Amino acid sequence: MVVPESQEKMYYPPVELQRNAHVPDFNSYLVMYKKSLENPEAFWREVADEFFWKKPATGPMLQHNFDMTKGNIFVNCMEGAKTNMCYNVLDRHVKEGKLGEKVAYYWEGNSPDHHMTITYRQLLSHVCRCANVLKQMGVKRGDRVSIYLPMIPELIVTMLACARIGAVHSIVFAGFSSESLCERIMDAQSSVLVTADGVYRGEKLINLKQISDEALEKCREKGSSGVTTCLVIKHQAQRTRTGTSCNKLQTPWESERDVWWDEVMRDSPDECEPEWMDAEDPLFILYTSGSTGKPKGVVHTVAGYLLYTSLTFRYVFDHHPDDVYWCTADIGWITGHSYITYGPLANGATSVLFEGLPVHPHVGRFWEIIEKYKVTKFYTAPTAIRLLMKYGQEPLRKYDLSSLRILGTVGEPINPEAWRWYHEVVGQGRCPVVDTFWQTETGGHVLTPLPAATPLKPGSATFPFFGVEPAILNEHGEELEGVTEGYLVFRKPWPGIMRTIYKNQELFENTYFRKFPGFYVTGDGCRRDKDGYYWITGRIDDMLNVSGHLMSTAEVEAALMLHQSVSEAAVVSRPHKVKGECLYCFVTLKDSKEFNCKLVEDLKRLVREKIGPIATPDFIQNAPALPKTRSGKIMRRILRQIARNEKDLGDLSTLADPKVVEVLFNQRSEAAA
Repeated sequence: MVVPESQEKMYYPPVELQRNAHVPDFNSYLVMYKKSLENPEAFWREVADEFFWKKPATGPMLQHNFDMTKGNIFVNCMEGAKTNMCYNVLDRHVKEGKLGEKVAYYWEGNSPDHHMTITYRQLLSHVCRCANVLKQMGVKRGDRVSIYLPMIPELIVTMLACARIGAVHSIVFAGFSSESLCERIMDAQSSVLVTADGVYRGEKLINLKQISDEALEKCREKGSSGVTTCLVIKHQAQRTRTGTSCNKLQTPWESERDVWWDEVMRDSPDECEPEWMDAEDPLFILYTSGSTGKPKGVVHTVAGYLLYTSLTFRYVFDHHPDDVYWCTADIGWITGHSYITYGPLANGATSVLFEGLPVHPHVGRFWEIIEKYKVTKFYTAPTAIRLLMKYGQEPLRKYDLSSLRILGTVGEPINPEAWRWYHEVVGQGRCPVVDTFWQTETGGHVLTPLPAATPLKPGSATFPFFGVEPAILNEHGEELEGVTEGYLVFRKPWPGIMRTIYKNQELFENTYFRKFPGFYVTGDGCRRDKDGYYWITGRIDDMLNVSGHLMSTAEVEAALMLHQSVSEAAVVSRPHKVKGECLYCFVTLKDSKEFNCKLVEDLKRLVREKIGPIATPDFIQNAPALPKTRSGKIMRRILRQIARNEKDLGDLSTLADPKVVEVLFNQRSEAAA
């Protein structure tokens, strides 16, 4: 049940947290926020002063144009400055900050038997060795390196090695299919692929090298032979000369292209001079699902991303030197880039790096790890919280969670029921919950509570971070004041916002700036309550948020349409108790084709193969016809209501054939069964 706002309970910051907090109360937040908007030059220069600059900035801290009617869209941060990301997150701590022996990561594997500790000095040594290996392979400043790895230390080593030599890393989530990997390799025009032999997810063994080989073969078939070297980490098995291995893992091998990580790292020097990069040089490409179905390569740049991830990490998690921080995300997503790698390391933090699943080998795995490492700040997804809620409080009672100070959520809006369970059961009623809203494109948190400053409302992302100026617009682009609901947009940039879509400035401008000139358009709906709190209401465009993974309906529809029996497909979201949203697919079959269980399984398998397991539909419904306007546009609003069994459909006068709706409702039980 949704509690009316007038009856909402406010959750206030604990006094003991406020005593030494970076932002100790709401008035402090307001003063700092005002400065960040009215004098961004001074605000961001103070942040920049903490870092090492080979050459200081010669231009303003931020320049931009968000209005397409006034010319090309651009954002510049610290024009003229030169620095290196890797130097700032490693060398600065080891050589200047005396943090060489401090733990950078506690790595916890899929099995509780597998774990290791990595200090800042050890990490720097590994990164330099890897950087020298990449240079020996011919990787130069500006070259792209694709990385397809599980959550192992070598993933962080490789991305930082790229940053050290000025190469652009493109990390692909290791749950994606060979087709998805192929698309991203080809778009980035990568010359090197870094992968592993395999990885266990729970009890399931995934052959990553085989998937990688399939992706590279697809690249060749499509006329791209860009990847000349495949660097392979021996994560699961020992290779024999014939290319076979133990643990039932067959590791295919192409001797002219494939190289074992261990062999080339062994004799590689552990010193490597950093490449000094311009402030606006690209740091990485990260692909997000496009509403047209083709993934978009979001580009982030060196200086602005460093400033923003560092500051958001410090303030949103109120980071202090004695903290042990754990973000459960995968580095294949932006959360892992910003809040497992760059943000924590920029602050000299100690983090947990976790390879496994929340319920393997038992449902108390999260709580076991928190107790083991005495985690103080814990950042996870609402999907994981809802999953663990199902098992009740008993698994938590076996472990000591008294070290926890702050809890966080990411990936999707958290429902109030899950928020309260997280706060009362996991946090024992004493840990603020920072419900963070942001996107791949924003680089870091944009709407978020600050744990010692912000009174909390369950389910609300609360207020904007420093330098972020939100607005809510109606369909006509008019700004709405006070209590309202509409399109969430931002009026000006912050240092960490994306700069472009790789090789496609036109798509960048059309996607984020054409609809409302002068504003960055998030694609999310938002409401603002009487107290000024912001509440994210979900995607307005044709996107789905399944377990925190953003994917486009067009991408799934394109996969379904590859089946020879399907003539048309439409995909919408349907609420799911654990995932938040799940995929509900409507398929129209070609004449004489039969809708049956085998077809449904074939279609699910096809989506898994083309996109990955995360995109597997929960429901596939036979649709003899789809509801369309007279101009032929599919009415997705009606399909969403059918998927949710909502009979009050409102105005159907624009439909070419209203009878289609009744047929689909009658067919619905078949899909939902």
